[in-house]
Amino acid sequence: MFSTVVSADATTIGYESVGSGPPLVLVHGATADRTRWAPVVARLAERYTVHLVDRRGRGLSTAEADRYDVRREGEDVAAVVAAVGPDVYLYGHSYGALCSLEAAMISDAIGRLALYEPPMESPGLHVIEPDVLARLRTVTDRESLLEAFFREALQLPQAAVDTMKGTPAWQARLAAVHTILRELDQVIRFRADERLSKIDIPVRLFRGTESPAYLVAATDAVAGRITGADVVSLHGQAHQAMDGDPDQFVATVFAFGSR
Repeated sequence: MFSTVVSADATTIGYESVGSGPPLVLVHGATADRTRWAPVVARLAERYTVHLVDRRGRGLSTAEADRYDVRREGEDVAAVVAAVGPDVYLYGHSYGALCSLEAAMISDAIGRLALYEPPMESPGLHVIEPDVLARLRTVTDRESLLEAFFREALQLPQAAVDTMKGTPAWQARLAAVHTILRELDQVIRFRADERLSKIDIPVRLFRGTESPAYLVAATDAVAGRITGADVVSLHGQAHQAMDGDPDQFVATVFAFGSR
């Protein structure tokens, strides 16, 4: 089933709902849309009513307002949560984790919050080197920009990028290329500051044992700002465990949901 909500700035946010059970809202990361959850959604839907959000600028959510900010995306997520709640289990991956953090600071319909490697700068650890970001701003070919993002920001080898190009999700990622630079700008500005102490629900963060150092540091920094938050490792995985080890990923989602 497909539904829409209208966010605070009049942006239309679409989402797909599957399964039955308590509400689980999934918020995807950069260069993706709701289809990026394909490897795990069927199993999650055995236990939850899973609501797959298309973040603004792609998929079901292309009718967006002009002024962009990650806090607006938090309002988008909060609008979906309000529509499907209460007591929502909210799960955000990567940039979607930042959007979910923003939502958790303004919504009272979230019962628990799971975050998979929210990206952020840390002392001595850049998300992307400034000269590389400057070079990306000059790239006009969509596929070249997408490939460079995966190599530079997620530190994937070219062979892994080439494998991704053979998947059905690649076309959806190409369709979202226009969001890469604006989201990178927000990531670079984001800080794990005292605002996060407002969050007073159960929170669990996930990090891959093979993930880039900046993502590990960022995950720990966010956890340190939220009272009671804990961190769980996804063994043998990097930033995309839902693709690399769907069984482990689903098990961790279920474990926190039954906490």
